[in-house]
Amino acid sequence: MAAKILDGKKISLEIIEELKKKSAGLAARLKRPPTLATVLVGDDPASQIYVRNKIQACREVGIQPVECRHPSSFAFQNLSQLLEQLSSDPRIDGILLQLPLPTGFPTESLLEKISPEKDVDGLTSENLGKFFSLRSLSKLPEAPVFVPCTPLGIWTLLKRTGVALPGARATVVGRSNIVGKPVALLLTLSDATVTLCHSKTVDLPNITSQADILIAATGRPRSITGEMVQSGAVVIDVGIHRDGSGSLCGDVAESVREKASWITPVPGGVGPMTVTMLLSNTLLAAQRRLGS
Repeated sequence: MAAKILDGKKISLEIIEELKKKSAGLAARLKRPPTLATVLVGDDPASQIYVRNKIQACREVGIQPVECRHPSSFAFQNLSQLLEQLSSDPRIDGILLQLPLPTGFPTESLLEKISPEKDVDGLTSENLGKFFSLRSLSKLPEAPVFVPCTPLGIWTLLKRTGVALPGARATVVGRSNIVGKPVALLLTLSDATVTLCHSKTVDLPNITSQADILIAATGRPRSITGEMVQSGAVVIDVGIHRDGSGSLCGDVAESVREKASWITPVPGGVGPMTVTMLLSNTLLAAQRRLGS
């Protein structure tokens, strides 16, 4: 029997209705709309689409987007200065530096130019450090930290769908700071037993085939196949690629649909949840600036 769909688009729309009310309340207290600055450098088509979708989502919930677009010839010093200016601007609540940056830009150095209080993508070393030091998710609402958007979206999708996390065997394939390591921590703090795999993992299929929950963030199209998945597993496909024919696909092959109990579609799974968590983090940043 084919897997049921973990509909990220549907759940994100439900959350957006909640965020609209929160945004309106914050706007009344701020005397202005909550504001997100999006910084895009270069002409990468995928990045342009992502930023456009994020700006549209901002407007939908009542967040004012401030667009900062620059060519790939934009100097590193100018980009660094721009991020510092946005960080000190009291009219800006959150800052998003769209990744990846063009070749030659030092991503980590530039991320550090963003104020941790406005780092709604949760990628500065201060935010990541505070997040990885958490010992309980019960502390998360009050903790002065932003969780990276894609891991937070995955975790929220699992929780809202009713997937049981305590005691579950979860395998995460991919160890990046953007997805793999943060989502492994969220699952661990939710009392799942987590295995974190990567490109050097020996006998990967043997490990993934034991997972009750499998999160694929390999960065390689259709790299997780049906024989690598346990029957009845919940599968989260983080990847999005275009194959040779121009069709969209994820990190998970079509054959997995016949083995899994639940699976995220591509597109319409993790992507909408990532954008929605960016909106949620932006409103959280505005709320913290008000001191509540």
